[in-house]
Amino acid sequence: MTASTRPALELASLSPSLHNVLLDLHQNSYPLVPNPPQCKKRASVALVVRVRPNFHHPPDRSSPFQNDTAASVQQQLDDFFSQPWVQNGDPEVLFIKRASRVGDRWTGHVALPGGKRDPEDADDRAAAIREASEEVGLDLKTNDCIYVGNLPERVVTSSWGSVPLMVLCPYVFLLTDCDTPTLTLQPTEVASTHWVSLDVLLSPSSRTVEHVDMTQRLASTGGLMTRLASRSLMGYMQFSAIQLNPTETLQCSINLKQSIPSVESTTWLQRCRSWFCGNQRASNQSPPLLLWGLTLGILADFLDMLPPHTAVQLWNYPNFTSPDLRLIVNLLTYQVRKRNMHQVKFGARPRPNSTAIDGETAALPVVEEKDDRNQVGIGGLGVGRYYGPSDSPNGSAYAVGIMLRGYYQKIRLALYIFVAWRAALGSLAAFCVWTYIRRRRLAA
Repeated sequence: MTASTRPALELASLSPSLHNVLLDLHQNSYPLVPNPPQCKKRASVALVVRVRPNFHHPPDRSSPFQNDTAASVQQQLDDFFSQPWVQNGDPEVLFIKRASRVGDRWTGHVALPGGKRDPEDADDRAAAIREASEEVGLDLKTNDCIYVGNLPERVVTSSWGSVPLMVLCPYVFLLTDCDTPTLTLQPTEVASTHWVSLDVLLSPSSRTVEHVDMTQRLASTGGLMTRLASRSLMGYMQFSAIQLNPTETLQCSINLKQSIPSVESTTWLQRCRSWFCGNQRASNQSPPLLLWGLTLGILADFLDMLPPHTAVQLWNYPNFTSPDLRLIVNLLTYQVRKRNMHQVKFGARPRPNSTAIDGETAALPVVEEKDDRNQVGIGGLGVGRYYGPSDSPNGSAYAVGIMLRGYYQKIRLALYIFVAWRAALGSLAAFCVWTYIRRRRLAA
């Protein structure tokens, strides 16, 4: 059931919960995560929240709300959420779809406005504000915007190792005007923007998986045939995702014109290669808008604070599409998953944290370990070294952190067993073929 079809009384219950969550984020900020050794880059993103007015409860435009920036943030939030149209409105989050760029790890992904911190930025929050202005033309320093607080910072690493790339810092902002400012998209950075209801993000029916080709990096080294052979063995990798259903979308006109496919300019060989490499979708069919990977990890922290508090329960363990590899992974990780889920269900659950993973990178939870080892993951399943102190109590007890304990080690073991199993199977098949041919020759 979507936000447009749910009864107004039921929909209104989300607003008080959002009010409490924003107050909690403001009053309990997450600690600063220092940069790992040999890594100086930091990046910031802005989680921008607005409330869309309900048709049956319009705002009073004769006396528009004036946010009192001289008051405390708590008072500003209390005043904003005391309005009837806000209490009955539909809270939404702003997402961007990144423009397609060569060399960009997150090209074409759904993300939050943001980017790398520049030397002229005063701090990480200033970087998020600047990037939001440059990418989508949204000014987060006006009186109509409340800076609420931050979400857990993460160390982003390369997916096939534990090499730190940057520290990712998410910040939460609330727009108080009933009319959202017109956005202006930067063509080289943003292909489109999307406002998505929190109701959709929280709905179990929106949960799906994203299939990621983990053999893409082989194309430049081993060529197309090596890539196809590897995929025939491993298949795709599946990651937890949310299918978005935006209430409002703004397309960048320049990127829209450039993205129109030309069948005449595409050769038959290119179309076959595209089909074999995983792009089987028809040229006139738009791909679904999926939220996954790093951005889903950030949103999981935020969504699990809201009722029905099932964001972690709806999260799926990464796995593979190859049936035998999937079976091996399920068998080897059964006890680990059962134990971890029991700890999440019956153990103490402080404010949530999560490990965001995708096909290119892994965002590591800031968890203090007793030793100083870096453990290498595969395909976004990276775990790594604790790079700095954390003021959060019992930092290792975050829900998704508990769920992932021991899972990565079992995945690596499953891959070794899988390779040995396929090698043995191939050897047995070759032996049977050789025996059959030898008998036919002797019979002749």
